[in-house]
Formats: sequence, structure tokens, C-alpha cells
Amino acid sequence: MSTDHRTIERVCPIRRLGHGDRHHFFGYYDKTVWDRSDRRILANRVAMMNADLTPELVAEVGYFDSTVGGSFQSCGTTTAWNWQMGCQLQWLGGGDDPQFIYNIRRDSHAGPYPGFGSAVFNLRSGHTRELDTPIYVAAPDGSFALTVDYSRLFITHETIGYSERGGKRCDMPPCPTDDGIRHVDLASGASRLLISYDGLKNFHHRPSMDKAIHWVSHIEINPASSRIVFLHRWTERIEDETCFLHRLITMDPDGGRMRLLECSDHPLPQLADDFDPAAVGTYDYEKSEYQISHPLWRDDRTIIVWGPHQGRIHYHLYTDDDNAPVQVIGAGVLTENGHMSFSPVNTRWLLTDTYPDPTSNERSLLIYDVEQNLRYDIGRFYADPGLRKENRCDLHPRWRHDGTQVCIDSVHEHERQMYVIDVTSVVGRG
Repeated sequence: MSTDHRTIERVCPIRRLGHGDRHHFFGYYDKTVWDRSDRRILANRVAMMNADLTPELVAEVGYFDSTVGGSFQSCGTTTAWNWQMGCQLQWLGGGDDPQFIYNIRRDSHAGPYPGFGSAVFNLRSGHTRELDTPIYVAAPDGSFALTVDYSRLFITHETIGYSERGGKRCDMPPCPTDDGIRHVDLASGASRLLISYDGLKNFHHRPSMDKAIHWVSHIEINPASSRIVFLHRWTERIEDETCFLHRLITMDPDGGRMRLLECSDHPLPQLADDFDPAAVGTYDYEKSEYQISHPLWRDDRTIIVWGPHQGRIHYHLYTDDDNAPVQVIGAGVLTENGHMSFSPVNTRWLLTDTYPDPTSNERSLLIYDVEQNLRYDIGRFYADPGLRKENRCDLHPRWRHDGTQVCIDSVHEHERQMYVIDVTSVVGRG
């Protein structure tokens, strides 16, 4: 138990979703699992708790439905997924016609990324339509999505890429002019390039980019669907994540008005010939003092991120504006990297988690009160130390729309399952 007077232990009711001999998980922290009615919870269902991913490994896609006793409703399958982000499963828009989208593997060679596409499932009709392009994130208004090449991610950041037949490509260009972030029209399926990797390299260029391979991750769209934030990353040594370099960038959905908010370029002594990347622990990268990670919009103009600014690493709040001040969030209380998001109904409350404690192998789940500078620890969950980077299970906490419940993935019961936690004793009734 913490002795810090700014940390309060608060036990919250928790219930497990899913029973039987199958495992359930969602994936990332950056999108809610609940539909607009808060009755349905998206999930992936698999036969195993962990496995090395292959192009043949199947995950079911569906949702838990409270109107039919909370049972899992299977809607399709996919082989385009990973343990960290799943298949990018997410609800599309709102209204009375609920739909969700997820990535799939396709035999078709149409589209910019042959072998991968996406599927949109309509709950009302039960019909699925396919798109020629996979997606990374869909806009809140449901009109467009953004995407990148998952084959590139499989090479540069395997944890969030998709496995390929024949293994990782050996001919991946490090900084092409014809690939980067793509815009996908969700009605027609048409896609177009917004910014290339070569364009990113030439945007506030740094010498460390010249011999590096480049990629983009953590693409997020603001609530108004009018601005995009993403991480531009590059490295000369993809086998060692502590050699990754990072920039936080925003732009318009048409690729215009790019803005550099932060750059953590720094000397890399790990590039020495005698450095052993196998000696780096699973979570050393996440705890790097130069890491920029997990950006997410608080509202249409501000972004929460873990990363360094002016030589010190904290949770920082950036304003998407030129020369705007950067605000530290949780100084002295939030002291390590996590997967964070503000309550959708009250930005007083910041939900996040931690990586495993090296002694207990437990992760903490917490809610931070921005107004009172108080941290509420609402749960600790065992993390199997036998899981590797590529098949680990982070908590990745996600809010319900009314801000009264959160959902996590966890393996603390020696199964990969989803759990819902009632947090009204901390945040009230919304």
C-alpha cells in the first residue's frame, strides 16, 4: 500500500466478461469498446491465451450483448490481428444503425496494401462489406479512416504489425515517396496518400533520419474529426526499441497544416557494435527517458502524451497551436508511462495504468484527479512474466461513454479475458 498522501487505495467492483474455454480481449486503449447505447462491448475471441502469430491464426470478432444475458455474439473472423491492438476493431459513427469495422486478410491484390483489407459489419442487417484497404483508426464521425502499411509495422515494430507468409519482407524501402499515412473514404473505400515517409523526413529534417527506416504509429483523430495526431518514428536499428527516435506531429485530414509539437531526437550510444539488444528487458523501451508514447486527444485542441519536454519526462498536455505552452499533468504523482485517456464526460478524471512492477509483476490501474492532484489506485493485476513483447497483455483501460465504468484486458486469472470495473465510487455518477 502506498504511503504517499496523494495516493488513495480504492477498491471498485469488478466483473469478468466471457466464460468457458475461450479467451477474450479487445486490444488498445485509444477507443471505447462500448457502442453508443452502452449495451454492447466489442471483443475478439480466440482459442489460446498466447501464441506466436501466423497468417493462419484465426480470431473471432463480435461483441458482448447485455440484452441477451451478456453473451458473446460472433459476427465474423479475421487472421489480420496482433495481441497488442487486436484487429483495430472499432465502432463506426453513432445513430440508430450500429456498425463496426475491423481488419482482415484478403486474397485480392487490389488496393495499396495487397493481402490486407477491412470489413464493415452492420448489426441491423447482419451484412458485411469489405474494403480494399486496412484501417488504423476511424474518424468519430464515421466518414473516413486513416491507415498505414502493416507489413512495414511487422518489420519496424512487430508488436503492432501483422505477420506475413514467408516472414518479414527484405525489400522494404526505408523512406519511400509513395507510401506513408493514407486517407480512406469509408463509404467508397477509395484511398489516397496524405503524407509520405519521404515527406515526413523532409519536414523539420534531422540528420539522424538519413540512414534510418521510417514508420508512423499511434494515429488519432480528434472528436470533431478535424485534426490528426501521430507519432513519426525512425531508427537505424529496428531490433532494439531503445534505439527508436520519435516525433509528435499534427495535421489536417487532407494532409495540410502539419505542425511539429515535440521531437526527442538524441544520441544513441546503443548503436555501438558491442551493444547487445538481447540484454534489454521487455519493458525497458516503455520506460525510456526519451520515449514519446500513447498520445490521445483530450478535446479538439489538446493532446495528452507521455514523453520528454525541455529535458524532463512527464505526462504532458499539448495544445495544437504554434508556440503554445506545454502543461505537466500529475507532477510527482504520475511518474511512469501508461495508457491514458480522459473521462468522456469530465476531464477532471484521467484514467491510466502502469507497466509491471519488476518485483511483484503487478500492474496498477488508476484514476488521477487533475483538480485535486490525487491518484486513486483502483486495482492491481498480475502480469505473466513469461509473456514476451509480442504477446504480452497490457491493461489498456477504456472508458464507457457515461464515464462510470472502465474495461480492461488482463491475464491475472491465467487466462486472457476482459473485465468491467465500476468507478462511480471515485468519479460519481457522471
